[in-house]
Amino acid sequence: MRPQPDDAGFSRHHIFALVALLWTVALNPITGLLAGNSQAEVAIHFRTTQIAWFTLGSTLVGVFMTPFAMKAAAMYGKKRTIVVITALGLVGDVAAALATNYSALLVGRILAGVYVPSAAIAYSMARDVFPRRTVGTASGILAASVGLVGLGGPFLSAWLIDNHGFRGALWFVVASTLVCLLLQLVFIPESPVRERDHRMDWIGGLLLGGGLTVVVYGIGEGANWGWTSGKTLAWIGIGLLAVLAFIPFEARVAHPLVPLQLIKRRRVWTVLLAASVAAGATYAVGTVTMLLTLMPSIPHVSDGLGWSVTKSAVVTAPISILVIAVAAFAGKLARHIDTRLLLACGGVLTTVGYGIGSQLHGSEWQFIVMGLISGPGMGLVVSIMPIMVIESVAPEEQALANGSQWLVQGVVQVVISQLVFTVMAQNGMVAHGTQFYLDSGFTNGFWLVAGACAIGALLVTLVPKATRRIDTVEAGQAA
Repeated sequence: MRPQPDDAGFSRHHIFALVALLWTVALNPITGLLAGNSQAEVAIHFRTTQIAWFTLGSTLVGVFMTPFAMKAAAMYGKKRTIVVITALGLVGDVAAALATNYSALLVGRILAGVYVPSAAIAYSMARDVFPRRTVGTASGILAASVGLVGLGGPFLSAWLIDNHGFRGALWFVVASTLVCLLLQLVFIPESPVRERDHRMDWIGGLLLGGGLTVVVYGIGEGANWGWTSGKTLAWIGIGLLAVLAFIPFEARVAHPLVPLQLIKRRRVWTVLLAASVAAGATYAVGTVTMLLTLMPSIPHVSDGLGWSVTKSAVVTAPISILVIAVAAFAGKLARHIDTRLLLACGGVLTTVGYGIGSQLHGSEWQFIVMGLISGPGMGLVVSIMPIMVIESVAPEEQALANGSQWLVQGVVQVVISQLVFTVMAQNGMVAHGTQFYLDSGFTNGFWLVAGACAIGALLVTLVPKATRRIDTVEAGQAA
């Protein structure tokens, strides 16, 4: 890619690079969506009661790998790291598609989790690849991938699973990952930004990544073990102790995995906290909406709406369109409006939207009303989040900052999702080995997510004003 002046727009090379990065960011949510919609058929086919690990396994590996992947990106190059972890994940996708038993399927899905951190690295590359005045727009477009997946993913998964079963969905994931890898190799330039420290802090990574993984595992099993059981408390406690031990260890190590001086800065830690809570809550609402729309309607047993995947996709399509439109436009807004205000507005809109959804969620038009308010809010949250990180750190720190934000957001999302399951199950019942939910459970689930979104909006008040706007940061340095 030839050097471009700072005031240049998107060239042909930039557009190709944007497509490759967009595919990289979208790979994880589309894989998660296809896996989520396939899990019922997978459970029946393999006759397993441990279906939760079909989706949770890759999440755990992603949490564990994130600190190592972000450090490697800062040390050896972002493109090189993305390519390596995507290639390893592709091996896992193929293994899952070829699996003849559930154990082999889980091994493949777990290995595929290696490429989960690729999205965080892709966000951090926007600063290196694009000219200064287009960084915000590019970041917004990358964030709009959430809307793209939400718009087309349900239709795609319905067609694949209805016509080709879960195998068709798994092989589509293989094809998507392969195309993603080829786009990365051909169109993404390598970032010239490097850390001077070329040593991996393996012990620190095990304490942080391993500790968070143990916490997530404990939370994931909490509903089955009992939230107050000794087993649940032991797993969560051991994980938290490992994370706490990471802090003094990292302060003494010569080549830290996560520079604590970076995290200690008020602008950085407040942005990570506010953005992660807002985004984690917004993503967790899918737990409520998917169960509400797709679970059957059975008097006194289940108050689901009993929609098909296709009908759910049609009804929620306007929401996804709003997410895409707002996210794509948010980069331009960030050049003129304080990003703190934009993130807070997103948190308020999602809070109001999901609050309305707690009371009105029984028909198509009520879902549309909820989406007209929450959709723009979600678009603001997911698009402003990476822009605020770019404004807060230097170029050589961005990979680690994005990785930290991704890590915190993932943990918050899992915690809120598990709490949603617990809250809804308290107002439901088990019939024929299946958990069903009543309307009061769905109402409480929406209220929980709305409350978390409100907390995210309030946390924005802790964030100090950025010393530079998105259109003044150093950018466009990739060769």
